[in-house]
Amino acid sequence: MTRTAPPRRYPYRGRVTEPEQHPSDTATLPLFPLQTVLLPGTHLPLHIFEPRYRQLTADLVSGVVPGQEFGVVALRAPLVREVSGLDHVYGVGCSTVLREAKRLPDGRYDVVTRAARRFLLRELHPAAAPYLMAVVEWLPDDPVPPSAEATGHQLADVARAAHQRYCEAAWHADDWRAPHDDADLADLAYELAADCLLPLEDRQLLLEETHPLRRLRIACRLLTREAGFLETLGAVPLPPTELAGFTKPADLN
Repeated sequence: MTRTAPPRRYPYRGRVTEPEQHPSDTATLPLFPLQTVLLPGTHLPLHIFEPRYRQLTADLVSGVVPGQEFGVVALRAPLVREVSGLDHVYGVGCSTVLREAKRLPDGRYDVVTRAARRFLLRELHPAAAPYLMAVVEWLPDDPVPPSAEATGHQLADVARAAHQRYCEAAWHADDWRAPHDDADLADLAYELAADCLLPLEDRQLLLEETHPLRRLRIACRLLTREAGFLETLGAVPLPPTELAGFTKPADLN
């Protein structure tokens, strides 16, 4: 089974004018299709070499793109080379904000972005700019009622234990860390999955789930399953620090 290395965590520096006006819960974003799922709060390093994405990076750096923010969506099939319809990509993606950009002598870029907020993909506009543009609707979480907070904290403890079991089976002690004790309940599942090599479909499932407690349950189930695989097979992946060096998300770049 081939698995894509997850986007890594790193510790916003800062206009395409929107072609149309949309309600406040929607936006027009440049879109970058990848063969990976970006989870909120994670950091995504990219090597930019294709002309249209060089132009996107230049527009991000110069502030042409509002907020230096663009969207990332996962491709439904690795053989898709040109996204022209909504059926080519998953319907839920995540925006990400430029944090660092280094322009190389030949015009390529090395960039790092930080994932921000989820969205539903509503429309694609391939000819609106030199790169793909999309109308998206922001996708907030469902609220957790106060009566469920105690259950949430108990579930968080179980999910943390599953994460620890996975990491101890997969990595050396210095190659992983547990999320902070005060991590927000709504973000915890993303943090737990950030350093774990989950299949694309599983990461997409986490991204699409809008209820924080259900998302934690999903993360717990996935990490428990993966830890079991590792312990049974006796095989471990490369540590995250080495994996990120040469395993980059496949994309249309």
